[in-house]
Parts: sequence; structure tokens; C-alpha cells
Amino acid sequence: MFSVIFPGQGSQIVGMAKEFYENYSYVRDIFSQSDEILKKNLSKIILEGPQSDLNQTENTQSAIFIVSYSIFKIIQNEKNFKLKKAKFYAGHSLGEYSALCCAESISFEQTLLLLKHRGKAMQTAFPNGKGGMIAILGSDIEFIKNLLIENYSKFKCYIANDNSVGQIVVSGETSSLELLGNVLKNNNIKFLKLPVSAPFHCPLMAKATSEMKSKILETDFRDPLVSVISNVTATPQNKFNEIQKLLIDQIEKPVRWRESIINMINFGVNEFIEIGPGRVLSGLIKRIDRNVKINHVNNLIDIKKIND
Repeated sequence: MFSVIFPGQGSQIVGMAKEFYENYSYVRDIFSQSDEILKKNLSKIILEGPQSDLNQTENTQSAIFIVSYSIFKIIQNEKNFKLKKAKFYAGHSLGEYSALCCAESISFEQTLLLLKHRGKAMQTAFPNGKGGMIAILGSDIEFIKNLLIENYSKFKCYIANDNSVGQIVVSGETSSLELLGNVLKNNNIKFLKLPVSAPFHCPLMAKATSEMKSKILETDFRDPLVSVISNVTATPQNKFNEIQKLLIDQIEKPVRWRESIINMINFGVNEFIEIGPGRVLSGLIKRIDRNVKINHVNNLIDIKKIND
């Protein structure tokens, strides 16, 4: 029994999907259609860069979705792979939008437009450079939760991603993250600053939530063909009205990825197929459970490995 998973921000690299773009005319059509919908030559940024432009949240989110969707279509068209036989779809943060589109809960055009607005709203929700995120390595989530509670009067930081065993991401204002860093050093806990310009998935994104709420509620959603795991609840969702509500909540709530993977495994999933640029999610799953099978699909060789 397998699940299909889609990556989020951080997996982008200039030239991603170039092989697919050059080899499949319908992928070129997808890129061309995307440029028309977005009224922007995002294709050029994806294929040629520069990386600094691709890393802008406003571009990154749509770009990763376009690549993930293109790969999904290739597997369907070239391998006749029954992706609808998957037990679940899931995606990390913006990857949840890829999952919903491929599960036919949102149309391709509407997904692109939502991500265009989402990327811009998240990029401008907090003063540039005044907030950020750090990844804490090798620590237990309950310990970090208690640490943040104990120091709440000194600094305000929030758990943004529970990614895997030993990898927790925290968001906050830059000054608060610096104070947290000192506490972590005193406890001999390793951490690293992430290359993002804002504190995602925490209450500091309230402005983005207010901007996205009406956009999400105005979008035409349908019940997905395959249940999609919500980042907010780490549980399967198959009703469009609940999915809409949770996508609104997702902007300020932590991504419960570790729990999502564990819950899917408990439902009988023993194989995961990561569709999109990079192998970030495959690496996280290995840290959660080494007994499950993991396939990643982001180049022509990977396509050939997919079973008919």
C-alpha cells in the first residue's frame, strides 16, 4: 500500500525539470500555460534562474508546484501508473496544494493562482529580515516545547515544523531566535539558521492568513479523489469544506509531518513515492521509519524505475 507525497519550499534548484521540459511536449505546454496564468515568465526562472529569483517565496511556491505537477502527469501518461490507487496523498506545506491538485480537489489554474497569492502574502506578511526560522537537530519535540514555554517571558518563538525524529524547525523574530540560540548552545543542542526571510507557520503570519482567507474560500474546491493528509491535523481529509478551513489554518499552524508519516504507516502504508524536485521528504521519512520503501521521482532515470 503506497502514498504519494509532494515537497515544499526549500527543494527548489535552477534547472529542475529541465530534462522533462526538453523531452515531453506536454510538459512544455504546462510551463507555457503557467506563464499565461501567472502573467509572468516563471518558466525562464525555473529553467535558467538566477537562483536568487527562484528563491523568492512569491516565485518558489508556484515553481515547485509546476514541477511536481509536471512529473505527476509524466508518470500518469508514460507509465500508466495508477496513482489514484494510492492510499493517501500528502504534501509538506505548499506541497499540500500539489497533493490537492493531483487529487483533483482544485484545478491546476486555481492552484497556481492560490499559490501566487499565498507566496506574495507570506513574503510580505512580516518585515523582510526581521524574522526567520532555525532547524534544531537531535532534540526531542517535547523538550523544545517545554523550553519555549519556560522562556516565553524572555523571547517568543514557535514550533513551525515537526519534520522527523530529531529535526524540529522553530520560527520567530530575529532577536528572539538569537536568544533561543544562546539557550540551545547552553544545552549543547545543535541548530542552524534556515535561508528564509520570514517566520513561516506561526502566529507572526497573521497578516498572510487574513489575506488568504477570502482567496481560499472563493476558490472552487471539490472532494478529492484520494484522501489528503492535512498538515494541521496530520489526519486524512476528504471533504472540501474542511480542507478549505484547514488550508487557512495551515498558514499559522505548525506542519505536523512526522505525525503525518506515522499515521499513514499506521493505516497500512509501507511505500512512499516522492514526486517533485529534490529528495528532502525521502530523507525525513528514513529518519522516521527505516522499514518503509521510499521512491523519489525527479529525473528521467527515476521515471524508468517506476513499476508499470
